[in-house]
Amino acid sequence: MEATEDHIVIAGAGIAGLTTALGLHRLGIRSLVLESSDQLRTTGFAFITWPNAWKALDAIGIGDSLRRDHNLLLREEFEMRCVQRKNLLVALERELPKGTIRFSSKVVSVEESGQLKLIHLADGSVLKAKVLIGCDGVNSAVAKWLGLKSPAFSGRAAIRGFVNYNRAHGLEPMFTQCFGKGVRFGMVPYDDTSAYWFFTWSPSPQEKDIAEDPMKMKQFLLSKLGNVPDQVREVYERTELENMIMSPLRYRHPWELALGNISKGNVCVAGDAFHPMTPDLAQGGCSALEDGVILARCLGQALKNNDNGKLSMEQERKRIETGSMEQERERIEMGLKNYARERRWRGVKLVSTAFMVGYIQQGNGKVLTFLRDRVLATFLAGRLMDFASFDCGKLSSS
Repeated sequence: MEATEDHIVIAGAGIAGLTTALGLHRLGIRSLVLESSDQLRTTGFAFITWPNAWKALDAIGIGDSLRRDHNLLLREEFEMRCVQRKNLLVALERELPKGTIRFSSKVVSVEESGQLKLIHLADGSVLKAKVLIGCDGVNSAVAKWLGLKSPAFSGRAAIRGFVNYNRAHGLEPMFTQCFGKGVRFGMVPYDDTSAYWFFTWSPSPQEKDIAEDPMKMKQFLLSKLGNVPDQVREVYERTELENMIMSPLRYRHPWELALGNISKGNVCVAGDAFHPMTPDLAQGGCSALEDGVILARCLGQALKNNDNGKLSMEQERKRIETGSMEQERERIEMGLKNYARERRWRGVKLVSTAFMVGYIQQGNGKVLTFLRDRVLATFLAGRLMDFASFDCGKLSSS
């Protein structure tokens, strides 16, 4: 099948992919986003957005529209809200030019073709790209091409869900969390009628099978809640079976992030394709937003004063003859290297700290419980605030 060419191709229409696409669009650079599903995916239901996420959302111009639909959970000078994943993805898609996202387009492999990349899709079609950005999740084909290993299983699993009361629920606008005795769970309202919740634990081989039976899944987690306030238990009890999912928690080893290829030539990764982490810092979605803004900025600087692929065949021929294509390739490669340099160590710190926090909070031993409750509580809270205070900056450095 003959390959068609696009200037910048982004694999994955999740948070990182659409944020990158919108950031590029704000800078006047077009891109094509390939999404494997036939519509926007909303797996995970909702996530907590810390100040670092809101700085990124403001940078791409959609922060205020999302604030209107999601309640403030902490004081205004330290902004924290719970955002519905669907609302975020729809807000990002709405700001993109029509046709930017190509659905039912799963990337299965990548190969070299001179200065371009050939992107093979599951339907047999092939695309050529001058820039390829992998935002295709934990099973990323682009990360595999870069030489990154598949994320490791953390030994823990999560059940996530949401409940719609269809009336005012009366819940306090705050994040409630319980941990210890081998489990960690919590809930948070994201508006006046709905709430998001999670439950994590280290499953036995037998417990892994409950993912196939939502009723068993619900019965299991209700049996593990222990002595919690009635209002918290009600959130779990009222959840419909179709509004729950279970998934293993995976992460990329920090040393692989420190030493591996985040970018190579005209290819890079972002979001879960780059730094999959356990959810214990509530920074997965937030850091994906950071990635998108910083990547768009670095590419925008590299492609500044460039035509962004809008050349006639004759103009393209002249560019090849004069060597300007080679100069463009070098600028793109440097832009992606700058992105990798800016994001590498934050990714290492996020992944390693999230794993450590989850291990400590979910621990069940007497020594670990004592250290967690008496010694490490203030330290862990401080680290969370440090990560949440990160500023990804504006889209344009000028």
